Amino acid sequence: MKRIEAIIRPGRLPFVKEALEELGYPGMTIAEVKGHGKQRGIVEQWRGRQYKVEYLPKIWLLIVVDDAHAQQVIDAIVDNAYTGEIGDGKIFVSEVTDVIRVRTRERGEAAI
Repeated sequence: MKRIEAIIRPGRLPFVKEALEELGYPGMTIAEVKGHGKQRGIVEQWRGRQYKVEYLPKIWLLIVVDDAHAQQVIDAIVDNAYTGEIGDGKIFVSEVTDVIRVRTRERGEAAI
């Protein structure tokens, strides 16, 4: 099993969510987070003054999938989170050794 963590733009979440639902992965965990990458924030202007926004709003998405569908899920996230501009986000993939569903005590892929 793979743990897929994606940091994406908030405005792209509805598209990513819909694509994942179409693949049969409606379950996910999301959180609103702030951060920056290499660009170190952006400079904006308000009432004639410039100010730096160091930490930009992002969505952190977590989903655990079986190995056979990991690449499909990654492709769906990339295709639907892409805008072509700096700050589109990142995807981190790691191994999951076990999953336990608390309610039924199912383990492994049955618990996903």
